[in-house]
Amino acid sequence: METVSLNPLFVFFLFFGLFYSSVSINPSDLAFKSTYSRLCSHLVPEPPVHSDAGNVPGVADDLRFQSGYFSGGDRIFNRSGASMHASFRVTLVRRSGSDGVFELRGQMLLQQRRGATPRRLLRRVFSFGRVTHWMRVSLSGFWSQFSGNLCMFGTGSHANLRSANVVLKLRYPRDLSLLNCLIRGTLESFDDNNSSQFFEPISILALSQSSKYKFTVSGNEREKVCGGGGGSDREGLSLRNLNRGACTAFLGHTNKFELEYGSQCSNVSCNPVGGNGKELPGYMFFHGTLCAEREKVQMLLGFSDSGYRDAIFPFHPNTTLVSEGKWDDKENRLCAVACRILNFTESWLSPYVGDCNVRLTLSFPAILSLRNRSTVLGQIWSDKAFDEPGYFSKVGFQGSSRVSKSFHGFQYKYTETEKVKKSCLQMMNAGGKGNTYPSGYSSDMAFSMLVTNSKGQVAPGYTSPLSVNDKIYNGQSYGAPIVLTTENSEAHGVKSESYNNLSNVSYTMSFKPPPDFKFGRGVLPTEVKIGAEGIYNKNSGVLCMIGCRRLRSTEKVLIKNESLDCEIMVNVQFPPLNTKGGEALKGTIESTRQKSEPYYFDPLQLSSYFIYTTQADASILRMDFELIMVLVSDTLACVCVGLQLLHVKKHPDVLPYISVVMLAVITLGHMIPLILNFEALFTGKHSVQNTFLGSGGWLEVNEVFVRIVTLVAFLLELRLIQLTWSSRQVEGSNPGLWSSDKKVLYIILPLYIGGGLTAWSVHIWKTSYQKKFRPFRLSRHKFKLPRGFVYRPPSLWEAFKSYAGLLLDGFLLPQILFNIMFNSEGKTLASSFYIGTTIVRTLPHVYDLFRAHISAWYLDLSYIYANHRMDFYSTAWDIIIPSGAILFALLVYFQQKFGSRYILPKRFRESSAYEKVPVIGNDDL
Repeated sequence: METVSLNPLFVFFLFFGLFYSSVSINPSDLAFKSTYSRLCSHLVPEPPVHSDAGNVPGVADDLRFQSGYFSGGDRIFNRSGASMHASFRVTLVRRSGSDGVFELRGQMLLQQRRGATPRRLLRRVFSFGRVTHWMRVSLSGFWSQFSGNLCMFGTGSHANLRSANVVLKLRYPRDLSLLNCLIRGTLESFDDNNSSQFFEPISILALSQSSKYKFTVSGNEREKVCGGGGGSDREGLSLRNLNRGACTAFLGHTNKFELEYGSQCSNVSCNPVGGNGKELPGYMFFHGTLCAEREKVQMLLGFSDSGYRDAIFPFHPNTTLVSEGKWDDKENRLCAVACRILNFTESWLSPYVGDCNVRLTLSFPAILSLRNRSTVLGQIWSDKAFDEPGYFSKVGFQGSSRVSKSFHGFQYKYTETEKVKKSCLQMMNAGGKGNTYPSGYSSDMAFSMLVTNSKGQVAPGYTSPLSVNDKIYNGQSYGAPIVLTTENSEAHGVKSESYNNLSNVSYTMSFKPPPDFKFGRGVLPTEVKIGAEGIYNKNSGVLCMIGCRRLRSTEKVLIKNESLDCEIMVNVQFPPLNTKGGEALKGTIESTRQKSEPYYFDPLQLSSYFIYTTQADASILRMDFELIMVLVSDTLACVCVGLQLLHVKKHPDVLPYISVVMLAVITLGHMIPLILNFEALFTGKHSVQNTFLGSGGWLEVNEVFVRIVTLVAFLLELRLIQLTWSSRQVEGSNPGLWSSDKKVLYIILPLYIGGGLTAWSVHIWKTSYQKKFRPFRLSRHKFKLPRGFVYRPPSLWEAFKSYAGLLLDGFLLPQILFNIMFNSEGKTLASSFYIGTTIVRTLPHVYDLFRAHISAWYLDLSYIYANHRMDFYSTAWDIIIPSGAILFALLVYFQQKFGSRYILPKRFRESSAYEKVPVIGNDDL
């Protein structure tokens, strides 16, 4: 057998490589082992061997939680008036060498969230809470399936901390059930106490959302769970046809419901979270956390006052109930048991779930009406005896679910149709005099509005149909309406009034008044919600309805007979679809009560400026055409300058006779828009116009192309200036050229400055005038406007751009003056240059006249070609500017054909040019 000898040098390098690789890897492992052993070995002993197995399914979902609470860390979190929210997710799970122990990587997020304050809510119609402080932590460690202990360490980042070293210790419950479902733990700093990265320990409490949860509320206990709640007198909606049954309705959604207390709450406790009747919460938050078998639901019930407004569930142990329930297909309602979190104090003794004597029922009413608009109804009460601690009386709740619009089978029962007919008979019979109005099913029936009281105070709001005849209004896609019910509508009092172009309609209206908004005999503290139903006449665009306003006592104790004020009339006049003058929607909200009654209020005026869908479609087609016009016009401007460059190349002797002032004006006219819009070339900032159209990046890309073409024209004009300047610097050039340009500058500079001051004064006057009137809010539902968007008048920079456009329109004026001053001769400017540029500058004004004549009103921010923010446009300016530009072009033509001073009276035509004197040489002496 042949033996193989190893090269000693090869063996040396082999062992050196292995040693080097071990040295390069082991230090990190050793550091992890050492730190983990010091911090976590007493909770989860580190397994002896790591496995390279891939991600283990199911474990990450069992360990994550979203709705958690934390306290502590006073150095980085200030708990005054804020909601403390903790969430944890596992990003990687691997099996270890020990059975039931898993290697984990994950992230924890701690947020201190402050709900929107009432004053902030006035600035934006829709608002969510804001994060005031946060801490994000990246972690690695182990979790033991048998003990439930988790221990991980890593680094955390905070606004005041940089790479703080932290350790997370959590204990997950085993044998999950309603009474054993809380996750408890701490997040601690293991930096030196004197380090700037150190912070006090943070305690964490969360609800386990593991799929191993065991539901204990069974169908046999339904009478025990819901027996004392009583059934609703309204038929409940079935959830059998939903894809996941009750899970579709409850899982993953946080809904906010208004609590309704009866008059008995004045002398007994009605507080679901304890305390006395004087500290009653105003709202209940319902958050589904787990669902199984299409009907079993685990959830959190949170209680808060009206000041909390946030998209995240307000988890706090003292005001949160842990609940589970089962959907009853026979009664079409949810029956649930809720438990309190006990033994919780700020010192975190040992909180646990107990005292499960709270009951809850919830249903989705199948039939809606004027006085019953809520798509969710329910009750919550205590199953204890009256004299037992923790007892509270029945409290009702109602509201709308986020998913209720996707349910099928809702019916609307019209109850005030005959009353509306009698009250609005004259308006219903009025004709539109040849105008056309939107259909009742059109998306144009929803609109933003401004509500103005008798004091001139204004409140923003929004109005949308709930149903039209027997169909629900599709307020999301603005497509075809969805059928409310497959049954005969007349069985529930729904009588279709489609004959004679009349339609039964129901509406929801709401507006948010400012703090000092006068309403009736007092000031409105919160949002006003009005439900209304009536008749819409398609022939006249008249909407006439009877409305009901929700009354909410400041003591949060409602008496059923006084919870609604239905003595309200709402009248709305829609503008015609074929309007050409930008007519506004107008209307009134009036109380039909006597002035002496407590709920009477002075009439409120409605107004709204919005674009109909047909107008929006026409606007988009128009803008496509205008975009082509912009590209063509800017390309022609480049061509005109290029033709002038070719002209001076063929006739270089004419270069000195081109006015440098004229070239400077036309160059600055292109440079100013480039400077003011420079960010469009290099940033991804979306313009208001693009956002308004909901067009994504299409228009933004074309704006970049337009500016590139403008930049090319600017560079060509700079080249023309450079050639003209150089031609005057050559030896033997006439010094009168510079002198003539200086005289031109002395003439036009005061003229331009005076015009600029005039434009500035007009802008200041317009701005101060418009401040007297509140700007209207555009309907965000017509286009994808950003929330809180408000139309504003042009800024000073935009006025400056408009004035620059005016100077560019009169670009030939300096050349005309220069020709007169120097009395130049010859064809200095190519006819293709000055005539072509004049056409390019006059066409937008001609188009603006045509656009105003054939189209309905448009918004300034939808203009692309003949943009009102880039030049002066009006009927007068559209006549004056083209006339002046054509006149200047004719003057240049006559000057180049008959002489520079041909346009002057004869007595001013004397030549001031130097006469050529013959030179006498020596030979002539």
